[in-house]
Amino acid sequence: MTESEFWQLVTAQDCSSDSDTLANELTVKLSPLNDDALAAFDKHFNLRMRDSYTWDLWGAAFVIAGCNSEFAFAEFRCWLISRGEDIFNLALKEPDSLSELNIGLNKEGLANPYLDEYDLIAGQIFEDRNDTELPFVPSGQSQPKGKRFKDKQKALKKSYPKLFQRYWASQL
Repeated sequence: MTESEFWQLVTAQDCSSDSDTLANELTVKLSPLNDDALAAFDKHFNLRMRDSYTWDLWGAAFVIAGCNSEFAFAEFRCWLISRGEDIFNLALKEPDSLSELNIGLNKEGLANPYLDEYDLIAGQIFEDRNDTELPFVPSGQSQPKGKRFKDKQKALKKSYPKLFQRYWASQL
């Protein structure tokens, strides 16, 4: 599976869809793939999860939605991957660029940039077919790359000015 094929499969067609709809759409796209293609897709996905395991992105997720746990940050990175290659790569270079996206809201009316278990879909399809799991692709990292973000208001405003204005300042 090429990088281009991966992005065609994983990119959401309608970014305003809810988590369940996006998961169902990806399941439909992946189901026809053979086991080797599923494993290749899963490897690509895990590598993108590794690429996005950075403090800079975690800081952006914190400003947008108060992301403060490993689990929530994994769901955020799944959401980011589902936005497509261009948005993903730009966010890696410039996390503040996420301020330009329309992010769906949760029941409380707050930004909800999370996709639950989007990263597990290929593995689940494989396991349902074969009664065994896909090979594990270790992240190779115990901590996010880079320097941990400072969660003080002044530091967040300086590091993520556009995100701060759109998401943090509106809550003050």
